[in-house]
Amino acid sequence: MRVLVVDDEPAARAKLRRLLHAHADVSEVAEAADAPAALAALARQGFELAILDIEMPGGSGLQLAAQLPTRCRCVFSTAYGEHALQAFELGALDYLLKPYTAERLAATLDRVRAQLALPAPAPT
Repeated sequence: MRVLVVDDEPAARAKLRRLLHAHADVSEVAEAADAPAALAALARQGFELAILDIEMPGGSGLQLAAQLPTRCRCVFSTAYGEHALQAFELGALDYLLKPYTAERLAATLDRVRAQLALPAPAPT
């Protein structure tokens, strides 16, 4: 699984990178510190998962989620619980409230794996 972590806090990105590398099926973890950098990374590479913070310079994670490629799943990692409903309305698979545990992230990745295993929808 190729993962893009988008968070303006270096410590938050480092924690996610460390926790994600503990999963054998996570083949790549790329990082972006803001929405414009994330959009550039998404345009260059195909990610299966984007883990987004809510409040960042250059645009919110919610705005970014609305611009993700259809093949990229979305999970939020944030300290702001009040945005969860909007995140799920945008198609988020999960909403991690900081601080979270390795076990909580593992459950999120199980949910992502289940979604990735589903067949692609047939064209209409």
